[in-house]
This record gives sequence, structure tokens and C-alpha cells, in this order.
Amino acid sequence: MTDEVTAPRRLGEIGLNNFPPYLMNRIMGRYNASLREDMAHQGMTTPKMRSLAVLSVVDGILIRELAVYAVVEQSTLSRALDGLAADGLIRRETDREDSRATRVFITEQGRAAFERHWPAMAAAHDQMFHDIPPAEQQAFLATLHKILRNVRRNEF
Repeated sequence: MTDEVTAPRRLGEIGLNNFPPYLMNRIMGRYNASLREDMAHQGMTTPKMRSLAVLSVVDGILIRELAVYAVVEQSTLSRALDGLAADGLIRRETDREDSRATRVFITEQGRAAFERHWPAMAAAHDQMFHDIPPAEQQAFLATLHKILRNVRRNEF
């Protein structure tokens, strides 16, 4: 007996509107585009604002962790952190347990900058979930957590 290996269906057979990675990219592209004007008005870039958003919730994390949470390449993040530090929005400290590692902390000015941007983020979120009942939103969130567990490369 031979095991038949079936070839995966082609994208043309599936269709873009039935291919979750395409839909997720399209949704996040629209979400990010809806926030760019507000960020630009504040003199922010997406990597800078993502960093402040993460630090507003998980302060004092290692740079490598911040890169994962903010979904930013470490080289891009480094430049963003340089700018945030120069503007007084974050501060860096050497990790107490590993002198080669650096932790990042949000300053009061950084927290204020993020809080000025939060209404735009909340409005974009609300628009995304318009007319979607809370139970469906919770089910979607649970599914996203399962997907993240399936693809994650870090413990967080």
C-alpha cells in the first residue's frame, strides 16, 4: 500500500477571500493606514508608536522582547528607540542580571504621547468590530490566540 500525497490546493483554487493570511494582511494594512495620519501629526512612525503602545502595558522589557511584541525588526526598532530616547519618551537601562542586555522603560512624556494617540487606535478598533456582536468578537479573539500559539517562536 502506498500513501498518496495530495498536493496542497493552489491559491487560485482557494481564492484570496478564503485565504486567512491574505485577509489578515489586508485588515492590518487598513488598520495601520487609518492610524498613519494621527501618528504623522504627532511626529511618530509606526515602529515608534508600536513601541510606546507595548511599553504602556509591559514596561521595562528587554529590547529583543519589545521587537517581538511590537512586530518590528530589531534593526528598525533600534533606530526607533534612538529617536524615542532623544525625544525623552523612553529610557534604556542595562539589565541587572545580564549586562549585555538592555531594558526599555516608557517615561511620563512617552506615556502622554501614547495617550494622545490612543483615541485614534480605539476608534480604528471600534470601526473594525462595528456590527460584530461581543460573543463573535470573543470567539475571534480566542481563535487568534490559538493561531498565535501555532505560529509563535517565543514563549510570549
